[in-house]
Amino acid sequence: MNHPITKSFSLIVVWAILLTLPLWIGGIGGYTDLASRVLIIGLAAMATNLLVGHSGVMAFGHAAYFGLGAYGTGLVIKYLIPSTPVGFIIGILVGTLGGAIIGYLLAKLRGIYFALATIAFGQVFYFIAFRWNSVTGGDNGLTFQRLPIDLGITQIDLSSSLTFYYTALAVFAVCAALMAILLRSPFGHTLLAMRENERRARFLGIPVNRHLWIAYTASCVFVSTAGGLYGLLNNFVSPHNLHWTQSGDFVLMAVIGGMRSFWGPLLGAAIFVIAQDYLSSITDSWMFFIGLIFVLVVLFIPRGIVGLLQGKTS
Repeated sequence: MNHPITKSFSLIVVWAILLTLPLWIGGIGGYTDLASRVLIIGLAAMATNLLVGHSGVMAFGHAAYFGLGAYGTGLVIKYLIPSTPVGFIIGILVGTLGGAIIGYLLAKLRGIYFALATIAFGQVFYFIAFRWNSVTGGDNGLTFQRLPIDLGITQIDLSSSLTFYYTALAVFAVCAALMAILLRSPFGHTLLAMRENERRARFLGIPVNRHLWIAYTASCVFVSTAGGLYGLLNNFVSPHNLHWTQSGDFVLMAVIGGMRSFWGPLLGAAIFVIAQDYLSSITDSWMFFIGLIFVLVVLFIPRGIVGLLQGKTS
C-alpha cells in the first residue's frame, strides 16, 4: 500500500470525497453544516496527531488552543474589529502564542508527567473562560456573527452553509499541505526518530527538547486554525471547547482512524462526528457506543481503520 501509485490514488479519493461531500451528504441523511464539522474537527484531530502520532508524546490539552482560537476569533469580531478574516487570524495567533508558551514549559517532561501537565495547563484556560463572565459569557458561552469577506470587487457570503464549507475546505487544504511538507522535511524525520527511540535520537545529536517544542507549537497553529473555523461555523463558543474531554476526543479520533497515518485522524473524526450526530438523536447514551467503537479498534485493529485498509492489523 506504500506504492506511489497507490498513494496517489488514495490522495485523489480523499480530495474527491471532500470536494463533493456537500453534494451527496444530504442523500445519506446528513447536511452541509455536518460536512463542515467533519472537516474542521478532522483538522483538529490531524493537528493533535502531528504531536501524538508522529512525535510519540501523549498530549491531552489541545482543546485549550482549539478553544483559544475560537474565543480569539469571536471576541475580536464581537468587541474589537467586525471582520471575519481579522478575527480569524488573531484567533490563530492567540492559540499559537498560548501553545508556544506552554510548549516551552513542557518540553523537558515525558511520559505521564507530560500528559498530566498538558491537562493541567489546558484546564487553566478552561476555568478562565468559565469564570470570566463579563468577557467570555461564562457557562452561557459567547455568541457572535460571522461576517462576509470583502474582497473589494466582490464578497464571500459566509452566511451560506455551502460557501462556508468550501471556504473551510480551502483553509483545510492549506493546513494539510503545510503538515505534509513539515512531516516530509528533515525536521519531520527527526520527529519520527524521536518517536521510535528518543535516547538514540539524543545520541545522534538531535536537540530533542527544542524539536518537541517546535512540534508542539506547530501542532497548536493548526488546532487553533480549526478552533477559529469551529467558532465561525457555530457563531458561538463555549468553555466546553477548551475542556480536557474535548482533547481526549481528538486523540480518540486519531486512534480510531490510525495514528501512524496522515489521513487516519480525518477518517476517525468523520466516524466520530457522524456517529455522534446520529446516535445523539436517538439515545442519550451515545457515548457508550462511541466508547465501544474505540475499545473494539484498540483490541482488534490497533493500527486504526486506515491500518486495516492497508492490511496492517498489528
